[in-house]
Amino acid sequence: MAQKVLSFLRRISESDSGMAAPSTSRDSVPVAKEALLCDLGYQDTNDLRDTIYDFLRTIRDPEKPQTLEDLNVVYEDGIFVQEPTENNVQVVRVEFNPTVPHCSLATLIGLCIRVKIERSIQHRLKLDIFIKKGAHATEEEINKQINDKERIAAAMENPNLRELVEKCISEEE
Repeated sequence: MAQKVLSFLRRISESDSGMAAPSTSRDSVPVAKEALLCDLGYQDTNDLRDTIYDFLRTIRDPEKPQTLEDLNVVYEDGIFVQEPTENNVQVVRVEFNPTVPHCSLATLIGLCIRVKIERSIQHRLKLDIFIKKGAHATEEEINKQINDKERIAAAMENPNLRELVEKCISEEE
């Protein structure tokens, strides 16, 4: 609920300041697909994108005291709501940009993004997470790792790695 309020407040403040909200794929999603989003509690694709961004913006960097939003690792324009699958599962692609091309924690950041979204969104979602094209020296290998269910499950079984993920995704009180 708090995340929906953040999305709503951001849209209100953007309209009051004269800033236009970033345009996304709303026009490319047919009306019948918009109805699916309404059934899930979202007004449109922008609402789902804003909700996901509100969850991601609070993830803390594993090495630095800032959030991924503060470091421009995650950004609203990197969240793409795409056509649902044939089974009406919403598809979301999240693109992130590591701070340096040789970031040794890019895989961990991708894992944190995945876990945060999966725990925060209460409906089925097909989630694709990718490093921004050209932003990392080993982006193809990392993209495979953070989109492989077996590797994700194995990583979260490791107590040290799980503790680190939990620390990064926990909400500050």
